[in-house]
Amino acid sequence: MLQTTRGLRGVVTSPHHAASQAGLEVLRDGGSAVEAAVATAATLAVVYPQMNSIGGDGFWLIAEPGQAPIGVDACGRAGAAVDLDLYARHGLTEIPRRGPLAANTVAGTISGWTAALAADRRGEREALPLARLLKAAIEYAEQGVSIAASTAATIAAKRAELAGQPGFADVFLPNGRTPQPGAVLRQPALARTLTALAEDGLDSFYRGPLAERIAKDLAAAGSPVTGEDLARHHAIQTAPLQVDVAGTRLFNMPPPTQGVAALMILALFDRLRVGEADGFEHLHGLVEATKRAFRFRDRHVGEPDDMTVDPQALLDDAGELDRLASEIDGRRALGWPLAESGGDTVWLGVIDGRGQAVSMIQSTYFEFGSGVVLGETGVTWQNRGSSFRLVRQGWNRLRPGARPFHTLNPAMARFSDGRVMAYGTMGGEGQPQTQAAVFTRYARFGQDLQAAVSAPRWLLGRTWGADSTTLKLEARFAPALVEALRAAGHEVETVEAFDEMMGHAGAVVRHADGRLEGATDPRSDGAVAAF
Repeated sequence: MLQTTRGLRGVVTSPHHAASQAGLEVLRDGGSAVEAAVATAATLAVVYPQMNSIGGDGFWLIAEPGQAPIGVDACGRAGAAVDLDLYARHGLTEIPRRGPLAANTVAGTISGWTAALAADRRGEREALPLARLLKAAIEYAEQGVSIAASTAATIAAKRAELAGQPGFADVFLPNGRTPQPGAVLRQPALARTLTALAEDGLDSFYRGPLAERIAKDLAAAGSPVTGEDLARHHAIQTAPLQVDVAGTRLFNMPPPTQGVAALMILALFDRLRVGEADGFEHLHGLVEATKRAFRFRDRHVGEPDDMTVDPQALLDDAGELDRLASEIDGRRALGWPLAESGGDTVWLGVIDGRGQAVSMIQSTYFEFGSGVVLGETGVTWQNRGSSFRLVRQGWNRLRPGARPFHTLNPAMARFSDGRVMAYGTMGGEGQPQTQAAVFTRYARFGQDLQAAVSAPRWLLGRTWGADSTTLKLEARFAPALVEALRAAGHEVETVEAFDEMMGHAGAVVRHADGRLEGATDPRSDGAVAAF
């Protein structure tokens, strides 16, 4: 059984052990939590390619000791030529999920690293060089990484829809064969791109010779994203959304992410005054709070310029939250058709010895994103823009320069007793739900941190690897609880224990006396590294 990992000078958790180790090595070299997070994220982009890439998007929460967290929005916008007419000319009524026309937004991940490093308050300490931060990622791309079982399984499962996409087979189907677990994956073109970033600076991804090579690659693949689109892109520093629950201030990202839904779930559940973990009232209460939060999200959240509701104003309106909570029937489920959402993502958390905390998430949306792997630069490009709707008005509409709706939402909490917690997960619709499960188990019911992550989870609706909109429960829940939920009107589906569809969660905590704790998800290939 996994135990909570503890340390005093630094802790890193991520869904791949090699990435966690890369982050810890940066902390040992005197790096900050932000610098360790960049090293971890860069390594994840190489060793866990089905889940994320430097051709995706990212979001950060960064907290300095005693100060309110800041957010970094590294969401890429639709290209200038990406409009309704583009898809009409191809006879399409919706954006394809795979292929060059799905690669229709700028990749924001690298700009997020840039903005996070710029916001890093190091005091008198000099910043570590980029070459140090990207060292492990470059080595794994150049010399190879032993493919994880989950990576091999994803390639096998998605081969039919990805094998024909530009560049995919050259990298991930060597000699036309589906790789087996333990096979060595080498990505020399990606290694050259990471080396160029280390030598020329992260901004070179968007402006300069490397950006020109990326733009040439995109054009050759058939993507509508251009060099001009890259050059216009910058990450945005933003104020996180926040809400108070039971002596704890919670933080999450504003739109275009679903962060407001994650905070609403916990704010509504707090009002239900549930007293026992993992019983009917706990699961039923969180599921019903999820439905109310998702109903708000699906009506209002998307590109901020198109929104007519202020999500922070809603979170500040205690009366409205009281009203929404009062709608929850403690014994009966609200009927729930759910719109589709999915994706592949990594979350990571880092806290250094000084107390700087990072909650960070990066993603390509679906497994391997668009499936397009750029030939010269080796970058797997995301398909986040496939979530746009081909309509002229309304929620998440496509237009040049718009940001797509994001399920990504890193989370953070500040407790009245001085603890700081960074937590999160991959998993599309499951992200706010898993956050709620982990947070309530640890913070509300006093469970051990690792136990809160390892415990059986649930999922309402669709997520990574799932097609149905049922309430899915891992098989480890007590049969009596499952039957009670069915009797309350929930459409319950039981899935395997430790099913990967439940996400790859993690959490790190710093206590007021400096003690550090970390947890990783047994559903992933992850590890906690601490010293």
